[in-house]
Amino acid sequence: MSTAPPRITMSPTGRDDLDEEAELSDAWVAGRIEQADGTARSGREAGTTPSPSSASGPRTAGPAPDLPPVEASGSGQVRPLVAASWRRSARAHVSPDGAARVELDEDELADFRDGHPLAAAMPVIRELMGAYATDGEHLLAVCDAAGRMLWVEGHPATLRKARGMNFVAGARWSEAAAGTNAPGTALAVDRPVQVVAAEHFRHPVRAWTCAAAPVHDPHSGRVLGAVDITGGRRLAHPHSLGFVQAVARAAESQLALLGPAPGAGSTSLAALGRDEASLSLGGRRVRLSRRHSEILVLLAHRPEGIGGDELLTLLYEDESVTPVTLRAELSRLRALLGPDVLRSRPYRLAGGVDADFTAVDRRLASGAVAAAAGEYAGPLLPASLAPGVVRLRERLAGRLRAALVDRGDPGLLADWAYSSWGEDDLVVWRALCAAVPAAQLPPVRARLDSLEAELCAGATVLQPPGPHTRR
Repeated sequence: MSTAPPRITMSPTGRDDLDEEAELSDAWVAGRIEQADGTARSGREAGTTPSPSSASGPRTAGPAPDLPPVEASGSGQVRPLVAASWRRSARAHVSPDGAARVELDEDELADFRDGHPLAAAMPVIRELMGAYATDGEHLLAVCDAAGRMLWVEGHPATLRKARGMNFVAGARWSEAAAGTNAPGTALAVDRPVQVVAAEHFRHPVRAWTCAAAPVHDPHSGRVLGAVDITGGRRLAHPHSLGFVQAVARAAESQLALLGPAPGAGSTSLAALGRDEASLSLGGRRVRLSRRHSEILVLLAHRPEGIGGDELLTLLYEDESVTPVTLRAELSRLRALLGPDVLRSRPYRLAGGVDADFTAVDRRLASGAVAAAAGEYAGPLLPASLAPGVVRLRERLAGRLRAALVDRGDPGLLADWAYSSWGEDDLVVWRALCAAVPAAQLPPVRARLDSLEAELCAGATVLQPPGPHTRR
């Protein structure tokens, strides 16, 4: 009995979703082949072996990528991390034959580097990686949290080769913009990642191997960017991943030494772009549960305090939840934080909290849109369904989004559009399409056309039958 091939189905909204149980054997399977009747299928379902030529029209196949023995064995097995990244790349409509976009010119790049927190860590990164990259004919690269390359350095011949795929300073290599690659995927999953040759989503990158690790702010925990080592087949070794992870930790240690450490009485809350908030309290880091995260977000937003009955309605969708349940949660939170931190009648935080989402709000209120966008690490507690948190999340995202569209800066709009939370934001993609220079327009226009087609398809599916519609 034959095994059913991996299937791609079209959802009512027009998005293509690969069966989570499917075993992919090639990145090209993640990109669907549209049949004439509008259904989607993989290359195997079409009766062909997925390949660059079958996914993108007739072309001469390039040389087989350099693979380590384990990858060249022909087992067809793909690591789950890579398969998940391929799916995200396909859903983001990354072109398998495309190239990364260069978004920052030399003047913009210089200004951006000077003001970026990772600039302070570059001496340590160069000391640890510079000679290794040059001697091994590799490249060291450092990108920001949006996947834009800020520094790309290393062996001169390798630098020249890398320019052919726009692996250069100023180019965006986020996963949503450039497909599966080590720095972009490391930022997407917030952990160290190695991508070997054919594991890359884009065909022009398959001759390369890279390993990258995210770098976090040592005080807030916010992702600042990623450090990467890129080169040929000699990097296809587990030691490469351990090496780049050690460099990232060294960079964080350097930032901790140079930056102002939280004072003994200071309290800061990081809740943007994470389901569970992180609290820095008197020099110690406290990881919070989802419910405790929601409580602290609400109390940080209302420093004057919130009464028990109101806090109950802000936290729970279910109206049958009793005050006893809330008091039990608050009791556990008080035991975690200490009796002098959480006060009652009304419930409030002693001394106030410096929260990342309130900082973004303040930036917007003062008109500092670029600074607000730079500090916005993602939606506020994105998995939370607490009514009060949902309102705060939507309000902050809506204000920032409107400010970006009003400003019309292509760089800021691109940061939002190519993020995980903005990849389907039709309004921002329209604004970006109107703002980018003509040379950068084609991929933006293609993505906008795709989103509008998905919107039309979804509207058609959801439209109720008319009086003359055949049932």
